[in-house]
Amino acid sequence: MELFTKKKEKTKSCCCGGNCTPETMTQAEALKSDAGVKVLGSGCTKCNALENTVRAALTELGMDTTIDHVTDFAQIAAYGVMTTPALVVDGKVVSYGKVLKKEEAKRIIQKIRANA
Repeated sequence: MELFTKKKEKTKSCCCGGNCTPETMTQAEALKSDAGVKVLGSGCTKCNALENTVRAALTELGMDTTIDHVTDFAQIAAYGVMTTPALVVDGKVVSYGKVLKKEEAKRIIQKIRANA
């Protein structure tokens, strides 16, 4: 019998649990369009391992590209990523939820950069 139960309020929530503001989402969207290589993650062991692997792959490819490590959850959510670590190359999410091997990272980076 549900006559005396309190009505549940419907709340709007976004991927970050409702803690974002229009300003932070605008900033996150602007950062998303930047070219380059980004590792998305909280800074855990797996995220750091992915960053090291990607750095080694870029060195072998002879590409002098800086790697940005994004730890802000609003920025990570702007990419639509729910599982970290994630790899973003030139604004496109190319991997998430696992640590890539160096050969996998090289192949992905070459493919994305060849199509650019």
